[in-house]
Parts: sequence; C-alpha cells; structure tokens
Amino acid sequence: MIHVVASIKVKEGKRDAFLDIFKSNLPSVHAEAGCIAYQPTVDVHSGFSSQLSDPDVVTVLETWASLEHLKAHLNAPHMLAYREETQGMVLGTDLKVLQNI
Repeated sequence: MIHVVASIKVKEGKRDAFLDIFKSNLPSVHAEAGCIAYQPTVDVHSGFSSQLSDPDVVTVLETWASLEHLKAHLNAPHMLAYREETQGMVLGTDLKVLQNI
C-alpha cells in the first residue's frame, strides 16, 4: 500500500476556485483502479504552537494499492486535464510518497 501527502501551494485568493476544480475531478479519481482514498484537506486553526498553517495550501491525503496504481493516476487523462485547468492557480507541489512498514 502506498500513501501520498501532496501539499499544493495555490496563489493567494485562488484556493476556493482551485478546490472547485479539484472536487469536480474527485469522482474520476475515486473510480480509478487501485484508489483506496483520495481527499483534499485544508488547515484548521488548532492553537497548537508547533502547527505550521497556511491558508493557501491544499493538502491531499491519498492511499493507493500500489506504486504502479499511483503512477497510472498521475498520467490519467482526467489528471492531465485537471493540471491544465489549474495551471495558472498553482505555485508548486511538494509530495511525500510513503509505504507501510
């Protein structure tokens, strides 16, 4: 099993528009072979002093059956269209790709 934590930095003031596009793509992602979980999240103000919070970051929590399924996801036609549609909104993405031990 593969887990992904993807932190997507969006331009200031673009988070809601970005999330609308992202959410419209969810049914296609959830229908992909090997997709166990795929959920966008945003920071909640917890009051914890160690929390790093950014209102312009969307963190996607993903679980895939295998690395091959994740690779197929990244090249799926709906993901290519999503990246094209959000291109002007995204400043950068950081990925953590993890496996169970």
